[in-house]
Amino acid sequence: MGKGDKKTKKGKIAIGSFGKSRPAKTSSKQSKPAEKSTESKK
Repeated sequence: MGKGDKKTKKGKIAIGSFGKSRPAKTSSKQSKPAEKSTESKK
């Protein structure tokens, strides 16, 4: 479990890849869901 392990965060940093243990940063615009207006449902 070190720099050569592809499944750990430390290994992914050394290799330069992303995955479950080291997710890539997403922009703040994509992470927030679009607000839906509730007035049209009245």
